[in-house]
Amino acid sequence: AIASMKRGEMVVVVDDMDRENEGDFIMAADQCTELDMARIVRYSSGVVCIAMEGSRLEELKLPPMVTNNQDPKGTAFSVTVDATKKHGITTGISASDRATTINLLANPSTAAIDFHRPGHIFPLRAQEGGVLARDGHTEAAVDLSRLAGRSPAGVLCEIVSEDNPTEMMRLPEIRRFCKRHGFVLTSIVDIAQY
Repeated sequence: AIASMKRGEMVVVVDDMDRENEGDFIMAADQCTELDMARIVRYSSGVVCIAMEGSRLEELKLPPMVTNNQDPKGTAFSVTVDATKKHGITTGISASDRATTINLLANPSTAAIDFHRPGHIFPLRAQEGGVLARDGHTEAAVDLSRLAGRSPAGVLCEIVSEDNPTEMMRLPEIRRFCKRHGFVLTSIVDIAQY
């Protein structure tokens, strides 16, 4: 998975069967192209997130979405964003616009002024300590991006079942999907053990 991400490829990461039992697309945010984004949106829930370190979210003045997080898994959503029009953004929802926003969020030279709120990208605050502190896809995305030598920010989005499009994709369908589409499959447990 690390080698794939070094090459700018998307991987699929599954969590524990006793947790969400879901597969997420994950890739380094600074390498996400509009074609990658189009592929993510095609096979996913469409709720595209970017996992980031808390310090970077603070630099960008992106506070938590809510003051009292009641999410059972503790997913730490921040205020949603789009890049500003000066970066060529139109409505913010197209694959091109979302990829631009993702790239700019991962770029350490951008500032809060480069984004407007709300938007179509969902920043997530990763816990310090990564998957060793919290066994979530958020932390896996940051850890894998960092291990691949990229900016510590990762795109992630849950994959929807092709067998039952009203549900999320689960194992063993995820294995078949990865084989058919050429995605490397790993797990949060594997990342933690690494």
